[in-house]
Amino acid sequence: MRPLTALAASTALAVALIGIPTGAAQAHQPVRLTSADRTPAQGPLLVDGTISFAVYATVREGNTRGFRVGMKAGQRLDIQLLINDRPPANRLSNAQLPTVTIIDPAGRRSSLVIDERTPFYEPYSQTAYLYLARWSTPASSGTYQVIVTGRDNTKVPVVVGVGYREVPGEVRD
Repeated sequence: MRPLTALAASTALAVALIGIPTGAAQAHQPVRLTSADRTPAQGPLLVDGTISFAVYATVREGNTRGFRVGMKAGQRLDIQLLINDRPPANRLSNAQLPTVTIIDPAGRRSSLVIDERTPFYEPYSQTAYLYLARWSTPASSGTYQVIVTGRDNTKVPVVVGVGYREVPGEVRD
């Protein structure tokens, strides 16, 4: 192969490989909640709740952040609560940490129970987290509402993990 042809072939291969999405690049698509997202109705809609999203919110006592999750009957709804494994968040007692309330399409409320502090290192963002709670249930068809409520005067950044399928998803306002 002539040098110019080899260079062209190498360049084409490199460009092709850059365009291929990897699992890590697709993992837990980020969604950031702001002070404008005080209720689920004001927050974003994750169109397909089986797709993996990382919903970031920072709350303190009296603050709420909300979003919605679309589900079809029989799908599995997975939700996790995580915090950064660094002070001050990792030093707060369970009673000081934010709560997560899930309202199903029929209006029934469930709360995530903080029952663990399992380390989790996320290599894509190179961030150490602690799992605080995990919840999984067969879904009803419709829209679930998720509310994060602060309980301490310390600003606590949390991540609410939603879904399990590592594919691109849609978020609507």
